[in-house]
Amino acid sequence: MRGIGSGEVTGTFGFPRDTFRILHVSTGNVCRSPITERLTRHFVTDRLGGLLSGGLIVESAGTWGHEGAPMEANAETVLAEFGADASGFVGRELLDEHVITADLVLTATRDHRAQVISMGHSAGLRTFTLKEFTRLVRAIDPATLPPLEDGVVMRARALVRAAAALRGWLLAPTAEADEVYDPYGAPLPFFRSIGDEIHEALDPVVTALTGVPARM
Repeated sequence: MRGIGSGEVTGTFGFPRDTFRILHVSTGNVCRSPITERLTRHFVTDRLGGLLSGGLIVESAGTWGHEGAPMEANAETVLAEFGADASGFVGRELLDEHVITADLVLTATRDHRAQVISMGHSAGLRTFTLKEFTRLVRAIDPATLPPLEDGVVMRARALVRAAAALRGWLLAPTAEADEVYDPYGAPLPFFRSIGDEIHEALDPVVTALTGVPARM
């Protein structure tokens, strides 16, 4: 999902860039973050098509990433059941450069979020757990975001700024509410339940990014 976006010359918080990079982070980068990465790509392309989604780059990495490892077989199965493409995936260990270039970092858990923020690079304003970001996005009036005609990159940057401004006002009802638990080594039914959680969290995020609701 690479290409030229709206041509805007500044990044989300002032970095020069005409693309918008979403980085999904989990522990090993073989289960949760690959599912989230590939589902994000699938859902965005399904809403916008390849041309309009140009400018969005969706990646993933792990805080203890299995560098070069394939995706877990059960994760591939879950993606296939959603109609998403799991092919060609290779695990990565989270590096400074991944955080530096990301406009939005979405993590599986609060611990992952803390680890990303501890790396520095002014990551705090653009790093959220996936479920935290979903909660914040639900509270943002879509009418306050740039229209898609201005480019998906500009809209995505505005969305992150708006979510960052709301943080601290919309707290999680429980400490566990923002967690996506690790299915590593679990049977397929548990992977499916995690896939469903990720799908439910991603749907409003992709709708806000694209301005296009899921097709029924």
